[in-house]
Amino acid sequence: MSNPKGYVSFVLHAHLPFIHHPESEDYLEEQWLYEAISETYIPLLTNFKKLEEEKVDFRITMSLTPPLLNMLDNKLLQKRYIKYLNTHIELAKKEIVRTKDNAKENELAKYYLNKYSNDLKVFKEMYHCNLIDGFKHFQDIGVLEIITCGATHGYFPILYVNEKTIRAQIAVGVQTYEKYFGKKPRGIWLPECGYVPESDKYLKEFGIDYIITESHGILYADPTPIYGTFAPIVSPNGVIAFGRDIESSRQVWSSINGYPGDFNYREFYRDIGYDAPYDYIKPYIASNGARVHTGIKYYRITGKDCEKDYYNLQWAQDSINMQAGHFFDSRVNQINNLAPITENPPIILCPYDAELYGHWWYEGPDWLYVLFKKIYYDKCNFKLITPSEYIDKYPNMQVSTPCRSSWGANGYSEVWLNHTNDYAHKHLHNIGDKMVELAQNFANENDSIKIRALNQCARELLLAQSSDWLFIITNGTMVDYAKKRIKDHIGRFNKLYDALIKNTINDTFISFLENIEEKDCIFPEIDYKIYF
Repeated sequence: MSNPKGYVSFVLHAHLPFIHHPESEDYLEEQWLYEAISETYIPLLTNFKKLEEEKVDFRITMSLTPPLLNMLDNKLLQKRYIKYLNTHIELAKKEIVRTKDNAKENELAKYYLNKYSNDLKVFKEMYHCNLIDGFKHFQDIGVLEIITCGATHGYFPILYVNEKTIRAQIAVGVQTYEKYFGKKPRGIWLPECGYVPESDKYLKEFGIDYIITESHGILYADPTPIYGTFAPIVSPNGVIAFGRDIESSRQVWSSINGYPGDFNYREFYRDIGYDAPYDYIKPYIASNGARVHTGIKYYRITGKDCEKDYYNLQWAQDSINMQAGHFFDSRVNQINNLAPITENPPIILCPYDAELYGHWWYEGPDWLYVLFKKIYYDKCNFKLITPSEYIDKYPNMQVSTPCRSSWGANGYSEVWLNHTNDYAHKHLHNIGDKMVELAQNFANENDSIKIRALNQCARELLLAQSSDWLFIITNGTMVDYAKKRIKDHIGRFNKLYDALIKNTINDTFISFLENIEEKDCIFPEIDYKIYF
């Protein structure tokens, strides 16, 4: 199709907070990474590879955030992921024995043994424990555009009280991207899609062409964009903004009337970690004995308020095929309606958390695979495109300033600033100001220990600023862990700061510095002078 009537652009935001505990294997939160690798990143890479081998031309955009890249590149976490897989393989083998009298459970136990064994093979043999190179390959062949994010997902609409802290988040995000992908990123997923006009000048300084915003960031832009979210706008400072399409997002994302709620799909919350006999499952749950998810799940969603039925892989596949067809038809109709009234062919931007695909919606990666094949082979009026390709094709766009916005509940900042977590902000602002002070006071520092301490101050500040901790406190999940992380990073920063300002560096201090350098080892190449 040489001249499509419109375009569809999928953008997946792959992000996890930096969690690295060399001091203990008891942190359940470390498993967030391992679950995401097995349920989201490997399935996505596997389906991209199938599309490549089948010579299906497709396009997708993903942000791989700096904390995620640092964790995927971490040797300890790679080893622990292999251990996680071996434990799951052992459990799946036991499940085959335990469920021998239940044909449906037994078939699924065999399926999980095969899945985790295959994950181990893919991780070790195909990717040599380095999934970053896996994603880089698809960027290099032109089907995947990888974009960056703020260094630690710091939330710009609150951080901009001290603009140098926003500048550092952008600078380190861009530097991390260049380290792993060998070129500059053209786009950025603003953390939590949090936009403030004050960040534009720093985005431009570090070569960012475009941002992803929530729908109302475009719809309430000034002046009002003529084509709504169906065309990008460019701010007076030259930053291009793409807004989330409401209709396509709801179809996929909504757990109530979206595809993930289909009764044939795997039930996320029903897991053998809760169902299996306690003494049997105890070695595979939390170290403190609390029942938690193992990833082995035998049931489908089934319906509301009814007895859960067994998961059926074929029925799930039938639903995938049906819903890929529905999404396809919906976009055809949407573009037929839009094309006559937009100057350029309309773009339907579909941004989602990557972990929705596979982790929360188990069938999500396979749905993308079926959909991309359908778009390639079936007659339709649209093509898949990346934001960069769209900008290059259609460089003329309306000048308009996006509205301050986020994709949090109600669209603004209340998820990250409310009565449950507001205590943290005065400390975060305080250490942000102190970091700028340190960068100025030690601008010409030559002492190697002091330089290490200053760089570690920058790491502790960035880790404390992660929006994830504030989000977790608001949501009421793993609250103690999130509060501990905020407190630990602020405490470590202040201890370093005091020793630097008072010049009380001694052997005890050096041993403290070495300890936190090992734990908080994100951004090994960081230079504290980015705060100058």
